[in-house]
Amino acid sequence: MLNEHGLNIYKSGLFFFKGLIIMTTIPKDKAIDSTPALLSDGYNFIGNRCDELGTDVFETRLMMKKVICMRGEEAARVFYDTDRFNRKKAAPKRLQKTLFGEGGVQGIDGESHKNRKELFMSLMSADSIRQLLGMIGQEWELAIKKWSTLKEVILLNETEEILCRAVCRWAGVPLKDSKVSKRTKQISSMITSAGEIALDHYKGRRNRKKAEKWISGLINKVRSGKIIPGEQSALAVFAQHRDRDGNRLDERVAAVEILNVLRPTVAIGRFIVFIAHALYIYPEYRDKLLQQPEMSEWFVQEVRRVYPFFPFAAARVKKDFEWNGIHFPKGRRVLLDLYGTNHHAGTWDDPEVFRPERFKHWNGSPYNFIPQGGGDHNTNHRCAGEWATIETMKLALDYIVKKMRYNVPQQDLTIDMSNFPAIPESRFVITNVNSVSST
Repeated sequence: MLNEHGLNIYKSGLFFFKGLIIMTTIPKDKAIDSTPALLSDGYNFIGNRCDELGTDVFETRLMMKKVICMRGEEAARVFYDTDRFNRKKAAPKRLQKTLFGEGGVQGIDGESHKNRKELFMSLMSADSIRQLLGMIGQEWELAIKKWSTLKEVILLNETEEILCRAVCRWAGVPLKDSKVSKRTKQISSMITSAGEIALDHYKGRRNRKKAEKWISGLINKVRSGKIIPGEQSALAVFAQHRDRDGNRLDERVAAVEILNVLRPTVAIGRFIVFIAHALYIYPEYRDKLLQQPEMSEWFVQEVRRVYPFFPFAAARVKKDFEWNGIHFPKGRRVLLDLYGTNHHAGTWDDPEVFRPERFKHWNGSPYNFIPQGGGDHNTNHRCAGEWATIETMKLALDYIVKKMRYNVPQQDLTIDMSNFPAIPESRFVITNVNSVSST
């Protein structure tokens, strides 16, 4: 039994056991509120504080509300334990209103999540991904011809259009040539506005509403028989799906989920820009990529590991539990540092060094390399399109290294890590583009 002294220690956040005092108080950020630091440090916010506090888990306040922040492989294992965490109401409203959409797969749990995720996974068969890659390749061929006539090319803008054209065709979403630029900008705005404030943020909200209205109109046409998309297309799958009670998805929710196919695909344009950036900074890898076919996947994976994509994942504690002596109270919001886990010194040797060869010996853990979420693709909130992302990046790498030549003029290639999402300031400009066959 605890004596009076031991009881007081217990209440203060320490355990008294067989004469030993074991600290269980979670390390805390000293700031009254860390929101300004989050905006300043960006992707490095959690990692910087973990390093300062000598821990991989700490408590802070964001918007004056307590939040637990974690990083690392073991933290990810806990975070993706569905018995301990929920995603409902975990993501801030500003993300739901711009990036994710309300009612989508990212914010549901249990059987509802399992059933919804099955729809996404049904689109990710090997044959389906090959079809998508074929369409993306066709767009690359056309784009390179167009780029050869232009004085300069802003690579991010152009690759987003390539991907928007291809994924809409693959998803069964009709898209006229005259509307490609408009729809690409709407989808891109959902991505960029998630981390913006004031007018830029509300512009993203408006663009999401317009995009949802566009897709909702197509869903109505599918359900009324005015449009008959391919049976296995995303438009058909979400428009025609019925749950176990025979009910269709709410029209707006179905639109959100179709956009959850289109938007992440367009977002791969950012990874493609990072590929070009890495090739510019580390030009020695061009010859390696030509000489070693296996290098392609290692290079793409290292780009995904090193460069900033999505900073954190959010969840809420499902029920009180203890982990490593730290108490996680029910309802507490928890942030898992995706970027920081990919840069964790406990997992990766020289984590800030760009070295694709490290992936030759990577152990394949679903918890130590998590640029698009961790855990199992079928049961956890890990991006269903991750395999398509990797293959799309490998295809882009092949075109950039083997099928085109270009110059990189002087420009601002700084990547501001305080921006969500981060991208080179110039969006990566190239000039004098030519296809290899014409040089």
